[in-house]
Order: sequence, then structure tokens, then C-alpha cells
Amino acid sequence: MGGASIWHWIVVGVIVMLLFGRGKVSELMGDVAKGIKAFKKGMADEDQPQAPVVAAPPVTATEPVRTLPPHPTEPAPATHATVDRKVV
Repeated sequence: MGGASIWHWIVVGVIVMLLFGRGKVSELMGDVAKGIKAFKKGMADEDQPQAPVVAAPPVTATEPVRTLPPHPTEPAPATHATVDRKVV
């Protein structure tokens, strides 16, 4: 019961063919092959040294830098008075 015999795999294969059809299974296997090929290509590209990245030259300012006016240290005076009211 613990091992999968050849008959188990044949039954599984027949069920898969009935559920998905022959066309879907062949498409799936083709997609798996493309994925493996892309993975191998990516691994091969990783081993090759890459060209060094050239940094862009620094940009020089043509206009002087504008600064903001100094922040006031005192708060602005209140424009309206607050009144305590009791709700009746």
C-alpha cells in the first residue's frame, strides 16, 4: 500500500487525460519545457560578468537656489475670541 506501482501511474494518467484532454496536456508539457529553458538561460546569464554601469555626470545648477523665508517663532494672533457656553 505504501508504494506506487506502475498500475497506479497508469490509472492517474488515464484520469488526467480524461479530465484535461490530450491537447491541454501537451500544452502544459510545452509550457513546462519553456520554463525550464528560461530558468537555465537565466542561470547562465547570472554567471557571465555584466558590463559596468556608467553613472551620469552631475547636473550643474544654472539658477541660484531659492530659500524660504525664516519661520516665525511667535504664533499668529487669534482673529476671534473663544466663548465658553453651556448647553442647556
